[in-house]
Amino acid sequence: MDRLAGGLTVTAAPEVGVRPTPVRRDGARWVASRAATLVLLIPAVVAFCVLFLYPLARMIQVSLTEPTTGFDNYVSLFTDGYTVRVMVRTIWVALLVALIDILMAFPYAYAMTVSGRRMRAVLFTIVLIPFWTSAIAKNFAWLILFQRDGLLDRAFGVSLLGTTPAVVIAMSQVLLPFAVLPLYARLDQIDRRLLDAAQGLGATRAGAFRSIYLPLSVPGIAAAATLTFILSLGFYVTPAMLGSTQQTLIAQLIMIRVQQVLDFAGANAIGILLLVVTLAMLGLSRQLSARRGGGARGGKGLAQTMGGDS
Repeated sequence: MDRLAGGLTVTAAPEVGVRPTPVRRDGARWVASRAATLVLLIPAVVAFCVLFLYPLARMIQVSLTEPTTGFDNYVSLFTDGYTVRVMVRTIWVALLVALIDILMAFPYAYAMTVSGRRMRAVLFTIVLIPFWTSAIAKNFAWLILFQRDGLLDRAFGVSLLGTTPAVVIAMSQVLLPFAVLPLYARLDQIDRRLLDAAQGLGATRAGAFRSIYLPLSVPGIAAAATLTFILSLGFYVTPAMLGSTQQTLIAQLIMIRVQQVLDFAGANAIGILLLVVTLAMLGLSRQLSARRGGGARGGKGLAQTMGGDS
C-alpha cells in the first residue's frame, strides 16, 4: 500500500502467479494466407506467360533460325536501305505526336487542377469521350476533313490526305487523353502554396511557375510523353487510312512483310527491334523521373513546413 500526494492511497494488486503468454506467430495461418495469395496470382501469371512470354520467345526463335541460324535478319534491317528509313520516320512521327500532345495536354491538365468540382467533372468527361468512340469512326472523320474536295480543301484549298501531317494530327487527337490523365495526376499533387511563397519572396508569377511549378511537373511530363510516344510507335490503322505508301511507318512495314512478302522472320526481327526501342524509351523516362524525384520530395517537405508554420 503506497500513499501518494494529495492523500490518495493506492493498493497494489496481489500477484496471482499467472505468467504472460508470449506472442507467437501463427505459422499455419501465415502459410495459408501466402498460399491463398499465390493461388490468386496463378491466373495472371499463366496469362502473362502464355500471352506474352511465349510469343516473345517464339518471335526471337524465328528471327534467329529462319531461313538460316544467325543474326542475318537483324543485320539486313540495317543494310537493306529501307527499314532504317522507315524506323527513323516512325520515331520522328512518334516524337512529334508526343510533343504536340504535351503542348496541348499541359494547359488542359493545369486548368483541371485550378477549376471547381463541377467544371473539373465536365473537363474529365471531355477527356473520356474519345475512349467511347471507335478508332475507325475517328479516322473516317479525319478522312472526310482531309480528302480532296473535303471541308479543309474547300475552306483553305489544302488537301492533307496521304501526307505525314495528316497522320500526325490524327494520331495526336487519338492519343491526347493518354497525355492529359498522367499530367493531371502529377499536377494535382503539387502544392500551390509553393507558388505563393515564391511570390511572397519577390518572384514574379511567371518566374515562380518556371522555377518551381514546372520542375515539379517534370515526372508527369515524362510519363505522358513516354506513354504517347510508345503508343505512337505501334499505330497501324491511322497511317494506313490517312497516310500513303511513300510514308510507310513501322507497323505497316511489318504487315507488308507478313501478308505480301511472307517474310515472317524479318517481321519478327522488326518487332524485336521495336521492342528494344520501346524499352530504351522507358529506361530514359525512368531515369528522368528518378532524377527529378529529389526535387519533388524537397518541394513536398517545404509545403509541409509551411503548413506547420501557418
